Amino acid sequence: MNTKKILIICLGILLLAVVVTYLIFSTEPTASSEGATKQTAMLVNVVEAEEGDFRPVIEATGMVQPVEDVMLSPQVSGQVIRRSPEFIPGGFVQKGAVLLQIDPSDFRNTLELRKSDLLQAKTDLNMEMGRQEVAEQDLELAGLDSLSENQRSLVLRRPQLDAIKARVKAAEAAVAQAELLLSRTTIRAPFDAHILSQNVTVGSQVAPGDELGRLVGSEQYWITLTVPVDKLQWLSFPKSDDETGSTVEIRNSGWPSGVSRTGYLDKQVGALDDQTRLARVLVRINDPLARQDTTDTERELIIGGFVEAEVQAREIENVVRLDRDYLRTNQTVWVNEDGELSIRKVDIILTDAQYVYISDGLQQGEKVVTTNLSVVSEGVKLRTEGSGNTSENTNEEEPNTEE
Repeated sequence: MNTKKILIICLGILLLAVVVTYLIFSTEPTASSEGATKQTAMLVNVVEAEEGDFRPVIEATGMVQPVEDVMLSPQVSGQVIRRSPEFIPGGFVQKGAVLLQIDPSDFRNTLELRKSDLLQAKTDLNMEMGRQEVAEQDLELAGLDSLSENQRSLVLRRPQLDAIKARVKAAEAAVAQAELLLSRTTIRAPFDAHILSQNVTVGSQVAPGDELGRLVGSEQYWITLTVPVDKLQWLSFPKSDDETGSTVEIRNSGWPSGVSRTGYLDKQVGALDDQTRLARVLVRINDPLARQDTTDTERELIIGGFVEAEVQAREIENVVRLDRDYLRTNQTVWVNEDGELSIRKVDIILTDAQYVYISDGLQQGEKVVTTNLSVVSEGVKLRTEGSGNTSENTNEEEPNTEE
């Protein structure tokens, strides 16, 4: 068998194998399967919207400052000869208590001299009054009725009388001045005070303008709070001394948990803070040093200390109160409405530390979604725990085989 015949036989076998392979694959049964899809509503948690009348609580921070604050200074010069034991840093004194005594010797001597001058002036006045009587008698005996008023005044010594009366008044004023200077040698507390500093002791030489010590009133302190301007309308300030403003709870980070002091809004400062551009209000705290506390539970306020405050605002009527965490972007709220997501635009009257107060856009009893959703669009199917609503849409086909 020659080579040509061998090649023809090989090509024939190869062609036959290709045909057989094609027939096998073309006639093999195939199996096809279409997937099943299943849509399930998103499981969410909800809370019911609460409508009613509420009192918001506005949080603010502030600094403690005294209502009465003076730097004690003498009004006369001299040597300090006595100092009260209570006049020390941290001490307490009552109004009118003697703090320091300046040597009064020179001032007493001056007072005695002024009294002597006054006595002399009064003696001269009495003598001149006697001359007046003699002059009147002489004028009557002389019978000089034709004298002018000016001449008559000179004859009766009226200018001399007026001069002596002026001397008496000047002497009385000098006595009063000497008594005043003598009284100023005794330095007293101008009010019930807490002593913050004391810069003088017995033997010190003092003069007007010297700083003897700093005193602050112990009956009341102020706390200066900064609040947003738009929240001032919800705060109550007293219109008279018999009224009290909004209640304020004061807390300090250094106090034990649950411990606070109670104060009341007192004044609104008529200027914004230069740095924050927030409004400033004053809170009045009675007995800030807790001296009248018989339970030993209240804490003292420290001047210059920073505190946190919760201000009780005016009552807001007929609004829906909602936790501020459930307020979404662009002032919207998610509502579960008949198993579907409804994105509501709401009108907010006020926001405090915990809640938002809504006047429109949300009604009593509506189900507010509290769960954070990954897909947010109007009409998305929702379900709640135990509702039994799965909102399933099933489209399944069993695998089929084609011969």
